[in-house]
Amino acid sequence: MATSQKHPDCSFCGKGEGEVERLIAGPGVFICNECIELCGTLLGIKQEQMALETHQVEEVGLLAPHEIKALLDEHVIGQEQAKRVLAVAVHNHYKRHYSQHEHDEVEIDKSNVLLMGPTGSGKTLLAKTLARILNVPYAITDATTVTEAGYVGEDVENILLQLVQAAEYDLDRAQRGIIYIDEIDKIGRRTENASLTRDVSGEGVQQALLKIIEGTIARIPPKGGRKHPQQEYLEIDTSNILFICGGAFVGIDDVIRKRVDQKTIGFKHQDTNASAKPIGNVEPEDLLRFGLIPEFIGRLPVLTMLTELDEHELMHILTEPKNAIIKQYKKLLAIDGVELSFETEALRMLAQQAIKRNTGARGLRAILEQLMLDIMYEVPQKSEMKTCRITREMVETGNVDLPEISPANELKSPSQKRSA
Repeated sequence: MATSQKHPDCSFCGKGEGEVERLIAGPGVFICNECIELCGTLLGIKQEQMALETHQVEEVGLLAPHEIKALLDEHVIGQEQAKRVLAVAVHNHYKRHYSQHEHDEVEIDKSNVLLMGPTGSGKTLLAKTLARILNVPYAITDATTVTEAGYVGEDVENILLQLVQAAEYDLDRAQRGIIYIDEIDKIGRRTENASLTRDVSGEGVQQALLKIIEGTIARIPPKGGRKHPQQEYLEIDTSNILFICGGAFVGIDDVIRKRVDQKTIGFKHQDTNASAKPIGNVEPEDLLRFGLIPEFIGRLPVLTMLTELDEHELMHILTEPKNAIIKQYKKLLAIDGVELSFETEALRMLAQQAIKRNTGARGLRAILEQLMLDIMYEVPQKSEMKTCRITREMVETGNVDLPEISPANELKSPSQKRSA
């Protein structure tokens, strides 16, 4: 009696050998030509999606200057001129990166940036916001922690390591990133004359920074620390990394006044206030006299000034940006079912206190944190509280003095309690 032999079926679609053109055997499985074609199509779609996503990421860096500034406006209040200068510099930098070719006759230089402005004026915020807008990794470091190789402190190459770590060790992404070096004014020479002794945290650091800012192949230890011969290194090309250096440059206004006065000896001043705020007229020779070496100044061709924030701008910083601190507190209290509000005069007083402390926008958070401490501590245990209004008197005295909850479920100021 003849036994019937079972024909194999496709292990994926279940079609028999007679229903398809070809059936390929594997170890215990079969796949038909139709399933193979389907897999190829799906893989092709996935590859196209990945290529599109990569293209979109790269295109983010090619935003027009007005688009970059518009996005900066959502997070940074004031500093209009600085935002325009940065938008153009960043646009040109990434346009240079995406359009450069080996055989180009004209080589475009890097548009590294030097930000000058008082504490709390937004230098670090601008750099961080730019990196988020462009969807590139960024690293923030302090120039005062860096020393020359061979001395106690941090190697210059460790600045690059921070960027590589921010890019999760994707060197291609890291090489398109942004590095912000703060307190750059603190590494200036203390005198205009070259010192006979080693200045390991001043001119020496400037010399060490020159190459990586200009563009070089740097070798960095993958785990940081000092270099030693037996160690393996990561190689990173800094040619397309955008360097933004920032500093308060306290005292440079005196340098500028001195230069302006020297040029006007024997001539009558038409405007007695012409040098009241000379900081906007910074020239390379002023930076040279301040202590930066000529080669370092030349590596930072784009210079922009950040002005001290006024009362109006500080009030807007409290409420307008996407991550405004008052919006954050409102959201925190809303989770507890409490509606937080501020009188306009209370906002004005907060701004005035920040100006008095000479801390700019950075001081706003410290003042508000201190003011809101008792409220944030008490509110979770006052389930009947529904509204909380901050008055000028509360800000001025620094005493919120949470009252007993009234029938209207409102938080009253001390003066309102006395009149009641």
